[in-house]
Amino acid sequence: MQDAVTLTDSLAREWLPPRPADAHKGTFGHLLVAAGSRGMTGAAFLACGAAQRSGVGLVTLAIPRPLADIAAARLSETMTLPCPATPEETFSPEAIPRVLEALDCRNALALGPGLSRQYGTMAFARNLAKHANVPTVIDADALWALGETGPFQGFQDASLPGRILTPHPGEMARLTGRSVAEIQRDRVETARHYAARWQCVVVLKGHGTVVAAPDGSVYRCPRGGSGLARGGSGDVLTGIIGALLAQGMSPLRAAAVGVFAHATAGDILESTIGPRGMTAEDLVRALPRAWREIETGDRESSAADENILE
Repeated sequence: MQDAVTLTDSLAREWLPPRPADAHKGTFGHLLVAAGSRGMTGAAFLACGAAQRSGVGLVTLAIPRPLADIAAARLSETMTLPCPATPEETFSPEAIPRVLEALDCRNALALGPGLSRQYGTMAFARNLAKHANVPTVIDADALWALGETGPFQGFQDASLPGRILTPHPGEMARLTGRSVAEIQRDRVETARHYAARWQCVVVLKGHGTVVAAPDGSVYRCPRGGSGLARGGSGDVLTGIIGALLAQGMSPLRAAAVGVFAHATAGDILESTIGPRGMTAEDLVRALPRAWREIETGDRESSAADENILE
């Protein structure tokens, strides 16, 4: 087996889609984010904010109807798609056809942040994960839905557009039926094995995040510290990857570059305000500096920026 390739600024820069001077918003794709529930709207807002700061042209948030006005008031640049809801104000299975129809004029789907684990919502998430007709990044409660009836069996429909799963070690253990200790013992081979078995890109999060593709390709991120170990960090990553998918990047490259940009933003914050006090929302604010650093290769100017949170 080949060793994991270490991600670098130059590799990420090479893979980023071009931004021609005569482009318009449609050039950079339209991302649909399906996220949020009563008490967890913040996860949806973080994912949308991260997507907006990662080059996508348009973002629409599909959200349970009772929460749509809250989302519209909070998100000035994101459109909203109110969807049928359960009495608990989570996604109802009745929302499935509405979201699938919306995907007919979108380029990618980000599914999972803050969905909740309500029974009907789990059915909604499983259905979208398996039937969405666009490239899809799947995280958080949508991963829980895929593992609800036992170890995940993978995506059997070869005609599906690319799928990206982004589990942390605990979620990976649930999806595979293995222990966290087993997962952590050999993260590279674990990610490689299940990417091939499930026929999707696997992002095994944690220190030295591993990104694996079904063809055996594996990349490792050398960046990212303890400041990323907080609630909401994964929602930010989901939004970044979704934005890159919507811009036409392949699932493997979108996942790898998304992980690298997310970790770069974390490193910038750790070098300016420190890991203890940084938040997931700070990560969203730091993304423009992270993208600038990746595109110019100039780490010093980003690290020295004292106005990082303004």
